[in-house]
This record gives sequence, C-alpha cells and structure tokens, in this order.
Amino acid sequence: MSDQSQRAKTFASLHKKGDPVILFNIWDAGSAGAVRDAGAQAIATGSAPVAMAQGFGDGQNIPLETALDNARRIVAAVDLPVTLDFEGAYAEDPLGIAQNVKRALYCGVVGFNFEDQIIGGDGLYDTTVQAKRVEAMRAACEDAGIPAYVNARTDIFLKAPAETHDEAMLNDAIARASAYEAAGASGFFAPGLKDEAMISRLCERTNLPVNIIALPGTPGTPRLAELGVARVSYGPVPYRQMIKWLTDQAQAAIHYRNCSP
Repeated sequence: MSDQSQRAKTFASLHKKGDPVILFNIWDAGSAGAVRDAGAQAIATGSAPVAMAQGFGDGQNIPLETALDNARRIVAAVDLPVTLDFEGAYAEDPLGIAQNVKRALYCGVVGFNFEDQIIGGDGLYDTTVQAKRVEAMRAACEDAGIPAYVNARTDIFLKAPAETHDEAMLNDAIARASAYEAAGASGFFAPGLKDEAMISRLCERTNLPVNIIALPGTPGTPRLAELGVARVSYGPVPYRQMIKWLTDQAQAAIHYRNCSP
C-alpha cells in the first residue's frame, strides 16, 4: 500500500460520529505547518482562504494550476493527511471532474470537499445530476488507486439565512445525503446549518459522517459532538481572524505617532 493510500485510510478513520475530527482550515504551506504544530491530526484547505491569500475571490477564481501547485506544496510541507477544498472540481461534466480529480490526487491529497452549488450560476445542481458528479469523483479516485475521502457538500443552508432554515430544507438535505452516499460519497457537509435539532436529525437520518462548519452562532464543538457530528471545520474563519489581526497590527505600526507612550 502506498503512503498516500495509507494516509487516505487514516483520514477516513478520523471521522467518528460523536467524536469529531477538528479541521482548522489553512491556505498555504506555512499555515499548514502552524496547524500541524498545534497538534492537528489532519490538514484541510479552505477554498476561500486559498483564493484570497493569492489575491483572488472565492468561487474557482483562482486558476486550477495555481490551486494545485499550492496543494502540492502543502502536502510536501506536512507529514499529515491533506484534504483539498475542491469547490466544484473546476468542471461541470463527469469527464472533466474525473480528469481534475486525478490531477489533484497526483499532488498527494487524500480527500476532497465537493460542492453541489452551480459555481458561476444560480442555485444547486439537481440531486440526480450532482450524484452523477459525485460518482465521477469516486470513480476517478478508484481508477487512481487512492481511497480518497469525498466530502459531498450541500449549499442548501449556506445560501439561506439561518432563521429561514426549515423542515423542507432539512428533508432536501437528507435526500441529497442519501443520493450522494449511493454515488460513493464518504461524508456529508452541511455548511451554514446551525440549529441543534436540525443538526441532530441530519446526523440521525444519514449514514454518512456529518461535517458542520464552526461559523459564528454555531453550537460549540462539545455540543456538536453530542449531536452526532463527525467532523468540525472552520472554513474561512481562521484566515479572516488572521487578516484582522494583521490589519490591526499594521495600523498600529503605521500610525505609531498617535499611540500613547
């Protein structure tokens, strides 16, 4: 078994309902090293931080080659499983998805976040269509001989204010989780979902390990664990906190004359 395959298996084993793996999202080799040194079990990129750190906006605006080169450097810098936030895999059709997934696997990553929103368009892919896209990603991983973790993401909740989340949205998410599982997904990611009762029901009604993002207003990790969550990630939060700190420090340095002695 290759080292990459072993890391993929190790990464998958970290996802346990009620005992979530914590992924403090990073954006480059330096931030990956810092999170590793903090005691992380695995490293996860965030698409928005990666793009913004390179001067691009989120939503596949960073060129694919740049994103892959960044992933390659991260993998080389840390001796941990690395999962890539691959947005929509930079393709709409299954063939393009498979080709890009293989390119990413060649960089050494062992997992993917894969969105069901139509990047550059409106709304979400139909469940059946997105299931075919997930199927293409899984087939590409199998063809490459790497049991990569496919974290199938739904943007149902992220695209709507938390106060509007309702039963219909939850049922849609559960149906999507079932379809994505049948297509080969390893986990189910529901960013933006914050309601405890809904999180609990989602965890109960899907076989897939559920990933919740720790955005402001989301229950804390101990509570998410009690609700059955298997993965807690932080998305763009660490990058935004770092940028705020950097801006504040720069302002203090630049405007030192206004500082009290």
